[in-house]
Amino acid sequence: MDLSDFKAFIFDMDGVLVDTENLYKVLERELFEKVGANVGPEEHISYQGSSNPVMWSLIKEKHGLPHQVDELVEITEDKVISYFNSIPVILPMQGVVELLAFLRSRGIKLALASSSTIDVIRIILSKTGLAPYFEVIADCTEAGTGKPDPAIFLLAQRKLGIPGRQCVVIEDSTNGIKAALAAGIPCIAYNGPGSEHQDQSAADWRIKNFKEIIKIMC
Repeated sequence: MDLSDFKAFIFDMDGVLVDTENLYKVLERELFEKVGANVGPEEHISYQGSSNPVMWSLIKEKHGLPHQVDELVEITEDKVISYFNSIPVILPMQGVVELLAFLRSRGIKLALASSSTIDVIRIILSKTGLAPYFEVIADCTEAGTGKPDPAIFLLAQRKLGIPGRQCVVIEDSTNGIKAALAAGIPCIAYNGPGSEHQDQSAADWRIKNFKEIIKIMC
């Protein structure tokens, strides 16, 4: 299927709309140390793209943490929200505004599907100025779980009211790509900042900048 044939694009947020993956790694390492979880770099990379409940459930089981998962998630959410609220402006990823405007000009519907919570999503969309582009938002809380489970993308697709094969996902993480494909939705892998150690080989397309999509579709 040619990219021009798709009726909707579903965007991941972290690592696609905004360059936040490496920031999350720093914040999470601080939390791992705080709760006494000796999470190595390889294990940490494996959680990229997943929701906080999914990540902490796996860490709790593997490292035998005494904390409740809900407690760990709340600590993480508070830290992330506090950080993003302290920043006056958050810059979108290079080229993403041009791509969103191009897709809108073609009458293509746009959705955001993120493993972040709606509170974090709203802060980032507001501070990047990207909120007006998206008519549909799907977050991990509403979906009931995070990536690599396909629930978030299936939720976004249902909200769009467009069959999955007529949608395409843009993702950066291995977990996100797995989730999109499990949902039966084709996937574009964005090889951007923070995705250096992610396996993107299963994606249908791989790009290094968003201009490639515009070029393909023109």
